[in-house]
Amino acid sequence: MASRNNVLTTFEPDRIIQPIYTGGDVALDRNARVLATCLGDEAVLTDLESGQTLARLEGDGEVLTALAITPSASHLILCSRSLSMRVYSLQPADHGLPTLVPLLLRTLKPHPTPVITIAIDSSGTLLGTGSADGVIKVWDIRGGFVTHTLRGHNGVISALHFFEAIAPEKTGEESSISRKRSRKDTSINGDAVAGIVQGDTATARFRLASGSEDGKIRIWDLSKRKSIASLDSHVSVVRSFDFSASHNALVSASRDKTAIIWDAQTWAIRRVIPVVEMVESAGFVGDSAFMYTGGESGRLRIWDSGTGRESTKEQPSGGEGDEIIHVLYNSQVDILLTVHADQSLLLHSTATLARTDSSSKIEPLLLIRRISGTHDEIIDLAYVTPDRSLLALATNSESIRLVSLAVHDPTLSSVSGGSYFGADVALLKGHEDIIICLAVDWSGCWLATGAKDNTARLWKIDHARKAYEHYATYTGHAESLGAIALSQQPSASKSSNSNPAENPPEFLLTGSQDKTVKRWSVSQPAKTKTQSGNQPLSRAVYTRKAHDKDINAISVKHDNILFASASQDRTVKIWSVEEGEVQGILRGHRRGVWSVMFAPKDIPAISGDSTGPASTRHGVVLTGSGDKTIKIWSLTDYSCLRTLEGHTNSVLKVLWMPVLPSEDASRRPIQIASAGGDGLVKIWDANTGEPACTLDNHTDRIWALAADPSTNTLVSGGGDSV
Repeated sequence: MASRNNVLTTFEPDRIIQPIYTGGDVALDRNARVLATCLGDEAVLTDLESGQTLARLEGDGEVLTALAITPSASHLILCSRSLSMRVYSLQPADHGLPTLVPLLLRTLKPHPTPVITIAIDSSGTLLGTGSADGVIKVWDIRGGFVTHTLRGHNGVISALHFFEAIAPEKTGEESSISRKRSRKDTSINGDAVAGIVQGDTATARFRLASGSEDGKIRIWDLSKRKSIASLDSHVSVVRSFDFSASHNALVSASRDKTAIIWDAQTWAIRRVIPVVEMVESAGFVGDSAFMYTGGESGRLRIWDSGTGRESTKEQPSGGEGDEIIHVLYNSQVDILLTVHADQSLLLHSTATLARTDSSSKIEPLLLIRRISGTHDEIIDLAYVTPDRSLLALATNSESIRLVSLAVHDPTLSSVSGGSYFGADVALLKGHEDIIICLAVDWSGCWLATGAKDNTARLWKIDHARKAYEHYATYTGHAESLGAIALSQQPSASKSSNSNPAENPPEFLLTGSQDKTVKRWSVSQPAKTKTQSGNQPLSRAVYTRKAHDKDINAISVKHDNILFASASQDRTVKIWSVEEGEVQGILRGHRRGVWSVMFAPKDIPAISGDSTGPASTRHGVVLTGSGDKTIKIWSLTDYSCLRTLEGHTNSVLKVLWMPVLPSEDASRRPIQIASAGGDGLVKIWDANTGEPACTLDNHTDRIWALAADPSTNTLVSGGGDSV
C-alpha cells in the first residue's frame, strides 16, 4: 500500500486553450488592449497583450448579430437574433485582478427585426443601430434613450459610420461670431448629446453615413435630423465606411468590387478604385495618403488614395477560409487587424507606411501576430521542441498550428509580442486536405503529419531560431493516411544527440486507409530536380499489406526495434522495424482498435487479471478500442494481461503516464490515461485495473492526449475545440 501513496489521483485543469471567436463582429478599444469578439451567443473580452480572458458574457440563447465596444472600453453593446440589445458597463475588477466586471445596465428591443450593424462615435456617447427593416436609430449610450430615428433606406442596413464634418473656411467676422455663439451654447449645455437633440450649433457637424444592401448610401446631419446627401454609385451591398479629416473624404466599400472616395464637402466622387474583388472593408491609414482594402481574396491591400493605384506588390490569393470579412485600424499601436472567414485574426504592422512614398511599390504589410479564434475540432496534438514549450495541433484543417505553452511575462508586454500561454507561434502550411495524424520524434525537433491528401510531410521545428520549415513530402499511399510515427531514439552519429535539429530522424512509418504500412528513410534524403526545384526524394524502403481494414494508429518501441499497427479489423500487429515482418498479432478486441502505445523504457512488472506479475522483459503494449475497453498486452507471448472497463463509448486514445520516481523501482506506481468518445479522460492504476479518477471537463469526444514527463502535465484535445 505504501507505493500507492505516490499515485497522483487528483487532477485539476491548470490552463485551458479555448475558443474566443466563431464568427461575427470584432471590436477593439482605442488603446488596442481590449479585444471584443462573438462566440456564438456569447461575447468574450480578451487582453490583446497577455491573451487573458477579461470577461465572458453569457448570451440569451440566440446568436449575436452585432457587437461594439466604446473607444475607452467603458461600455459594451450586444445585439442578438432574439431582437434584444444589451448595454453593459465595464468596470475593472477589485484587488487589481486582470479582469473586467460587466454590469448589465439595460436590455432593450431596438427594432422589430434583428439588428444587422451597429456603430459608436469617437466620443463613446452615441450608438447607431441599423436593422433589417431599413430603419436607423441613434441612441444615447449612457441614458439608454433614442435621440434619432432615421428612415429613407428601402433595404437592410449593412453599414454605419459616425464622423464629424470639416467646417468650411469663414471670414474673420463670421469666425468671431461663430466662436462667441459656440462658447455661449456650450456654457448653457455642455452635453454633446443634448446639443444634437436640441440642434446645438457646436455639434452641427455631427454626421452619420449609412449604407444598405441595395448599394444606396445616405449622409445624415444629426443636428438637422435629416438626410443631406443620397449617393447611388454602388450597385451591390455597401459593407463599410471610413472618414479622413485630413483629406475631408469618406471612403465606402462594396461587394460590387469597388471602393469609392467621396468629397465630404460636395459629396461628389473623387475617385473610384477598381479593387476587382468583393470588398468587405476599406479605410484610411491615419493621416497618410494610404488606404487599405480587404475582401474575398484574403489579401490586405494598400492603395494610394490620391491616384487610386495599388501600392502593395502582387500577392497570391488566399485559399478557402482566408477571405477577409473585417479590417480594424488602430493608430495608437500602428496595426491593422484583419478578421478572416476561418475565424483567425491577423495583426499587420503599418509602421513602415510612415516612411514610405505613396507612389512607390511596397511589400505586403509585415504580419506580426496571428490569433486563432477557434481551433475547431482538435484531431491530434503533440508536444514539440526539446523543452516541450510548444504544442502542435491538428485542427480539422490543412494546416498545423504551433501554440506557445509559455507563461505570460508582464515585463515583455506588447500587442505585437503574443508571448503567452495559447499564443499562436506558427502555422505550417503544405497539405492539400485535412490533417488526420501527427507524430514527434525523440528530440521534439521533428514533426511528421499525415493527411487526407494521401501524403505525409516532415517538418523541422527549430524554435531557438524561430524556424519552422517543411523538410520533405512522402507520396505513395493510394488513400488517406490515418497513422504516422517517427524514430524514438537518436541515430548512431554523435551529432544527432548534440544537434538534433540538424539531424532528421532515422525513419518514418505511415499507415493508410489503403490497408498498407510503409517505412520511409529520411536521414539522408537524396536530391532530385523536379519542376518545383530541389526536393528530397521520397521513396518507401518497404510497403506491407498490413490489415484488412483502415489503419488507425502506429507506435514505435523506445529502442526502434519494433512497431505496432492498430486497425479497424480489430487486431494489432507487432512488426520488426528493420525487415517489416510480423512478429505477433494481438487479438481480443471486439471492435476496431483506435490507439496503440508501447510502454516506456524500464517499466516495472505488471500483474495480470488472474496471475501474479507478468514478464515485461520484452515489453508491454497498451491498446484502446471501439468496444469501450483498454487492454494491456505482454510482448513475451502476445497475451492480454489485463482488460480495463469503464468508458461508455469508444476509447480513442491511450497513453502511459510519466513514471514517478521512487526509491524502489520495482514498486513504482504505473498509471495509464485514456480518452473516449464519451468526452471523459480516465486515469487508471495499471496493476489493479481500477480508475484512479475521471476528468469530465470536455463537452464532446476527445481525440487527442499527450503527456509531458518533465512536468507530469496531461494535455487533452477534442471535438469541443478545447
